[in-house]
Amino acid sequence: MRAMAPNIAVDPAPQIHQLDETVINRIAAGEVVERPASAVKELIENALDAGAGRITVEIAEGGKRLIRITDDGCGIPACDLPLALARHATSKIDGSDLLDIRSFGFRGEALASLAAVGRLSLTSRATGAAEAARIAVEGGTGGVVSPAGLTRGTIVELRDLFFATPARLKFLRTDRAETQAVTDIVKRLAMAEPSVAFTLRDLTGGGDGRIVFRADAETGDLFDALQGRLARVLGADFAANALAIDATREGIRLTGFAALPTYSRGAAVAQFLFVNGRPVRDKLLIGALRGAYADFLSRDRHPAAALFVDCDPQLVDVNVHPAKAEVRFRDPGLVRGLIVSALRHALAEAGHRASSTVAGATLGAMRPEASGPVAYQRDYGVQRPSSGALHLAWAAQAPAPEAPGFAEAAPPSARYEPEAATDPTDRPLGAARAQVHENYIIAQTADGVVIVDQHAAHERLVYERLKRQMAENGVAAQALLIPEIVTLSDDDCARLLAHAETLAQLGLTLEPFGGGAVAVRETPAILGEVDATALLADILDEIADLGESAALGARIDAVLSRIACHGSVRSGRRMRAEEMNALLREMEATPHSGQCNHGRPTYVELKLSDIERLFGRT
Repeated sequence: MRAMAPNIAVDPAPQIHQLDETVINRIAAGEVVERPASAVKELIENALDAGAGRITVEIAEGGKRLIRITDDGCGIPACDLPLALARHATSKIDGSDLLDIRSFGFRGEALASLAAVGRLSLTSRATGAAEAARIAVEGGTGGVVSPAGLTRGTIVELRDLFFATPARLKFLRTDRAETQAVTDIVKRLAMAEPSVAFTLRDLTGGGDGRIVFRADAETGDLFDALQGRLARVLGADFAANALAIDATREGIRLTGFAALPTYSRGAAVAQFLFVNGRPVRDKLLIGALRGAYADFLSRDRHPAAALFVDCDPQLVDVNVHPAKAEVRFRDPGLVRGLIVSALRHALAEAGHRASSTVAGATLGAMRPEASGPVAYQRDYGVQRPSSGALHLAWAAQAPAPEAPGFAEAAPPSARYEPEAATDPTDRPLGAARAQVHENYIIAQTADGVVIVDQHAAHERLVYERLKRQMAENGVAAQALLIPEIVTLSDDDCARLLAHAETLAQLGLTLEPFGGGAVAVRETPAILGEVDATALLADILDEIADLGESAALGARIDAVLSRIACHGSVRSGRRMRAEEMNALLREMEATPHSGQCNHGRPTYVELKLSDIERLFGRT
């Protein structure tokens, strides 16, 4: 330790002092209010907690200049308005049990934080009150209650966000980006409450502005209301290609809708997760969703889903972060297992089904480009004859049995014949009619045609067969002549050995070797030569991130997928009619056959009306 020079002045020890209340509120605002969308989220949640049935959000310049939230909830009594703007003042909880949270808000920080960094006015009329009251605060100062005019509910108006902390303004993005963030928040909360009507209006241009988003209140049971709201928020295509999810395990219920694998997206922009109605961005839930689709999508594709986890508030801690976007489950493995199993079961129940958007994309690719400002559309005036007319025409043109040349009549494929009672065209994937380019099977259905990629379809069938055989017979293990010793930290060693039984079921046998090392005695035979050190590192990373590991199972599935790819019907092989029909029947009976091992569709179905539209017949 160096000696202090006698001629160097020493600063006095810093003194501890209490921060000013305004500074405290501004610090808290930095945690709660990151951008205008954060303010909108907090205010809408307050409106929902007040029992609002209609919420209107108005913004200007992305929310930087104005945010106004109007609701028809229970309102706030005039005497409580100053208390509503105080820190840690709330009507949601009494503070006796922070794990029994049954409302969106509970911290009592939002209004105080917003009042500290902007110009906030709060106008409200409580149910049964004779008149409304108003209070205004600017930069944390002010707060005089005065009479106001309002029929019911509450209006919260926030102007000039972050005017009291100009440095924060530099971190905001463009008006367009902030508006998009606000829209995303409104849509997420609209999905959480289908029975509430939402309107988002942009007042940037002045006047009444423009409506950015609107969703009327949905009626019906849980799934009907939710499906209607999701169709409004995510589009009709999502609702048409999503599977209803409803599963319960040990007091935790999972509901919602998950899209078919062929309705995947290029980014994780259509994943909406809720816990007890609260929108969250939780890595455990996101990882479980990704794991459920891991066997059906390539790494560059992402599933679309809106999932709701509901449980006793005692089983989940929502007081993890001031923004309340993260949660912590008491038993994360139970929740993850519920999501993975429920989604995989729903996908298996979908059978060979593929998304309807595949046909739409096919038709879009087939339509010619418009030449010039306006494309010329021909009306040929041709009408398709009815089934009855075709029957009569066939009967009139067919030769009688005793007529000369009857034995030499054209083969069935060259003339029209009436449909038999057991016509295979009544099957979902129809009857094979032809094979083109030695790769695509053309099948006729009752109301259209199906085009099947024979290699992709058979690849999925072989893959599912291999997985089924492995599930029935187990994973064959290959004993190492000399066990491989992998040195780890004591914590990693203990964490890995805690999952030793599960890994042994997949063919990986581990034993403690002492001194923070493990001995790898057996590896899955199907993997061939294995780099045990790299494999254990991947498994440990997943255990640390998710609490369990699917790395080994994923590697085994990847090998099975490669085997299926090499063992399936190759492109360029000519198939007989009975082979093509057998392939179609097996597809109908095999789960997940609507997409190949990489998530691409195995077939495209075109309705006859769509085909006729291509030729101008409608």
